[in-house]
Amino acid sequence: MTEGVAGEVSGRLSESALERIRAMARRYPSARSAVLPALWTIQDELGYLPPWSIEVVAAELKLLPGDVEAVSSFYSMYFNHKPGRHVVQVCLNVSCGLRGADDVLSHLREAMRLDEDGTTPEGDFTIEGTVECLGACGGAPMMQVDRYSYEDLTGESAVEVLQKIRSGEIGERR
Repeated sequence: MTEGVAGEVSGRLSESALERIRAMARRYPSARSAVLPALWTIQDELGYLPPWSIEVVAAELKLLPGDVEAVSSFYSMYFNHKPGRHVVQVCLNVSCGLRGADDVLSHLREAMRLDEDGTTPEGDFTIEGTVECLGACGGAPMMQVDRYSYEDLTGESAVEVLQKIRSGEIGERR
């Protein structure tokens, strides 16, 4: 990638975000250690990681774009498409699966009328249905909404949680 292209695409980020990424590169002994926080910086600003953002992180950290892409595609917490205002992740690992995670996910998909990206028509929620272990096996089945956990769910109670978030009964916790 040429410097001109890196400068062109990095112009889509705030100077503050770029400076945070540069500070991370200086903070860590290895640039690879700064990839995760650099990706978070971009996702926190834009809501997702557009394809050009991988090139920006690679250029700022002096890494290959493929190395950054490998990290961003490995973790389910990074999004390569613009998600809804709230991100819902349903755990499908063994404990949750044995206690009804498929029913929870099925109820959510039906009740929320998802499009092909798993986003509701209003853009309120994006449901990621392929998440492995969210670390709450004792409260299975569970889901996270915007990094907050809801446990011991049924299909009906999961839908109720999202309805309460949508109505404002459960407030913004971002």
